[in-house]
Amino acid sequence: MACRAFLAVLLALILSVPAVAQQKPAAPAGDDPVVARINGQVLHRSDLQQALHGAPPQIQQEPFEKIYPQLLNRMASAMLLAQAGRKAKIDAVPAVKEQLAIADNEIIAEAYVVSLSRAEITEAKLREAYDQFVKNAPPQDEVSARHILVPTEQEAKDIIEQLKKGADFAALAKEKTTDPSGKASGGDLGFFTKADMVPDFANAAFALKKGEFTQTPVHTQFGWHVIKVEDRRSAKPTYEQVAPQIAQQMQQHIIDQKLQELKNQGKVELFDLNGKPLASAAPPPNAGPKPAPGQQAPVLIPPGQSSGAGAGGTEAPPTLSPATAPDQLRH
Repeated sequence: MACRAFLAVLLALILSVPAVAQQKPAAPAGDDPVVARINGQVLHRSDLQQALHGAPPQIQQEPFEKIYPQLLNRMASAMLLAQAGRKAKIDAVPAVKEQLAIADNEIIAEAYVVSLSRAEITEAKLREAYDQFVKNAPPQDEVSARHILVPTEQEAKDIIEQLKKGADFAALAKEKTTDPSGKASGGDLGFFTKADMVPDFANAAFALKKGEFTQTPVHTQFGWHVIKVEDRRSAKPTYEQVAPQIAQQMQQHIIDQKLQELKNQGKVELFDLNGKPLASAAPPPNAGPKPAPGQQAPVLIPPGQSSGAGAGGTEAPPTLSPATAPDQLRH
C-alpha cells in the first residue's frame, strides 16, 4: 500500500533524473550496469537508487529488488515524457524555467548538506553521543509479542476461541495472519517499546502479562489483531536503535550552525505577502546553546519520542514495529 502510494508521486520526483544521468561520468558496467536505454539515453542502476533518496523512510527500507520493476517502469516513462517535453521546448516556458531553477537550488542544497554531514558525523562521534545519552536515559519498558492480523473482527474472535482451547499461537499466525512476514515468523514482532507502536496496538500489548493474549480483538487502521506477549523487560536502548535519531539530530545541528554562519556573512531580506520587510526571524527552536569549538551538540531525545519536528519540519509517522513491521502494517 505504502509502496503504491509512493510510486504514484514518484514521477514528479524523478523527472530531472534523465538529465542527471546524461551528465554523470560512466561507471564500470559491473559496478553500475545500464538498466534502461530510451532513444539512446541511458539509465543506470545508480539512477534508480538515487531517486529513492527522496522517498519516505518506509519506502527506503524496502528491499531494492522488490520495488525495482515498478521503479524502473516509472523512470523509463518519466524519461520518455521528459524527452518529449524538451522536444516541444517545454523547458523554455518561463514558468517551467522557474521551477527548474527552484529544483536546481534544492538539489544543490541537499548535496551540500550531505557533504557537510559526511565530514562531521563520524562513527566515533555517534558512539560518543550514544554513550552520553545512555548514561542519563532511564530504562524503557519493552515487550516481546506476537500478533495475528486478520481483516474482520469475527475472524479475530474465532482465533481467540481457538487459543482458549489450547491452540498454538505461532502455528495459528502462520496459518491465519495476513501479515506476510508473520506467516514466516509465526507473528513474531520481537521486543519494542510502547512508543514504537500505533497507540491502540501498544496499549493492548502493554496491558498484558507475560504469556497472556488479548481476550478481545484489537482494531487498528491495519485490521484486527490478536496479540500475545511472550516476554517483558526493562532495558536501555541499544546503539542501533538510537544511532539514526542521533545522526538526524546532529545533521540538524550542523544545518542550523551553517545557516547561522551564512546569514551572518551574507544578507537575507524577507518580505510579507504585501512586499513589506519582515522582522528578523527568531532563532530555530532546536538551536540550543552553542557547543565548544569542534564539538557537536545534538539535542538527544529518547527513542520513540518526538522532538515535534524533524529536519524537514514534520514528524515521522509511527510504525507498528520499527524493525519487523511488514508492508501493510506501515503507515
